[in-house]
Amino acid sequence: MGPSGCGKTTLLHCMAGIIRPTSGAIETNGVDLTRMSQPEISRFRLSNFGFIFQDEQLLPELTNEENIALPLMLAGHTRSDAIRAAGEILERLHITALASTRPGQVSGGQAQRVAIARALVTAPSVVFADEPTGSLDQATGHQIMRLLTHVCAENGATLVLVTHDQSVARFLPHTVHMRDGLIATEGARQ
Repeated sequence: MGPSGCGKTTLLHCMAGIIRPTSGAIETNGVDLTRMSQPEISRFRLSNFGFIFQDEQLLPELTNEENIALPLMLAGHTRSDAIRAAGEILERLHITALASTRPGQVSGGQAQRVAIARALVTAPSVVFADEPTGSLDQATGHQIMRLLTHVCAENGATLVLVTHDQSVARFLPHTVHMRDGLIATEGARQ
């Protein structure tokens, strides 16, 4: 948590191996990402991490089902296996009606549910979410947070979430507050 520009997204990108920190180590699942080459980090990220962004970053030319299947296809799964897995996660999240529509044909909340499904389809150990409710109204944002925290807990995935919204942070058991690129405070939710 922290105000805009305090370094939240930069820290998330370091943790996800998207950018290399200037010093120190980033360890996930016993693997030091700072000792890996970029192709190794990319392969590791694809099989171990899921990503949810504020603006969903869904490809408009693909159906929602294809958007969800995409990480599996990039990881080398056959199209039919990836589509089958996408259908399973759509069903699990109760959004099967969105499968054949495209991202531009659904509401913001529905698009964010599709983005959550895409992040979870690979069964990642860590889900990184950068302001996943930032473009949603508060009620829809809270529905998304309930869904996201529930599914991550059910899958045993760690959720690392960036937000400036205290009402969103309340859904999480641990909060790290940042200020000017540094950790200001951290602790378990009371």
